[in-house]
Amino acid sequence: MAVTVYKNDKESVDRVISRWNKKVQASRILLQKRQRRYRMKPPTKRQMRMKAVKRDEYRAKRERNRFN
Repeated sequence: MAVTVYKNDKESVDRVISRWNKKVQASRILLQKRQRRYRMKPPTKRQMRMKAVKRDEYRAKRERNRFN
């Protein structure tokens, strides 16, 4: 999962670092590491249902506002 970037001729070090940063962001490695940093309990059935209800409410509200 290592990201490698090779320096081209006549390319500054800053530009290489910039390209490396973009590749790291695109590969989502840091996002995965941050998610694994703290162990979270899996959601209960009640929590999943409440999230689904909220999601439906937000979608319905967005649909209502779309035609106003």
